[in-house]
Amino acid sequence: MEVWGGNQAADDWVAVAGLDAWVYSKPFGESRGGGDVYYVSSCATGRIARLLLADVSGHGEAVQDVAVGLRGIMRRYVNHADQGQFIRSMNEQFASMAQNGNFATAVVSTFFAPTGRLSLCNAGHPIPMLYRAKTRRWSFLDTDARPPEGLVNLPLGIVDLSDYQTFDVPLDPGDLVLCYTDSLVEARASSGELLGHEGLMRIVKSLEMTDPATFISRLVSAIVAECGEGAGGDDTTVLLFSPNGHGRRRPTLRTQAIALGKMIAAIAKSVRPGAEPVPWPPLLPARK
Repeated sequence: MEVWGGNQAADDWVAVAGLDAWVYSKPFGESRGGGDVYYVSSCATGRIARLLLADVSGHGEAVQDVAVGLRGIMRRYVNHADQGQFIRSMNEQFASMAQNGNFATAVVSTFFAPTGRLSLCNAGHPIPMLYRAKTRRWSFLDTDARPPEGLVNLPLGIVDLSDYQTFDVPLDPGDLVLCYTDSLVEARASSGELLGHEGLMRIVKSLEMTDPATFISRLVSAIVAECGEGAGGDDTTVLLFSPNGHGRRRPTLRTQAIALGKMIAAIAKSVRPGAEPVPWPPLLPARK
């Protein structure tokens, strides 16, 4: 029952609930913290992993406050396999800040380790990419589904949507999902043209898929070689994750005992004034 991440510079990896994840984040200029916010969480039983990559408008203390608030929301729903309420809570937070001009694009994904299924929601963010280990092919991870009112999933905080559309995709060990912020697609080549989604896909496909742990660094280096350092003029964050196959095992008694201890500790802390809500799991099991 952990939440890892923030909005600071990072070049690291973490293993959670059946997933290995790698994160690279570099705030623009000399800033200690940028507008890109990334989080990875694992539930109390080691079955549910949630990953968030958000691009928040603004910089400085305002974004830092948003990052802290998003961590609290991640923690509150850390034990929920259904990410719907988590996304609604995120949108409500940004809607309440709309008068200050704050909004965010985001990709939220939840991986249910026992079935190897990924649920993904894209709120106005650059389209993630999917690599299939069996076919050794990359593709865009998108859907043609649209909300009943005909709107696409808008950035968080723009309108008070009661429900954001989510779609599921099965993942096998060795498959990769690549998420990134818009500085990659907005990078300009020496010709002045934007790299765009297709240009980024071209570079991604040109990289040999050997060790996922080195993929992000090789991708960033290839973009810099073509577009120059800081060509996007913005914060840069890349999130790469892959199923490791471990999450389909039944949690050990030790793991279950640790989870119970953390839940009891969370309940004890919640009685203090101003404390975060207890991260209760839903009363009914999620259908995954």
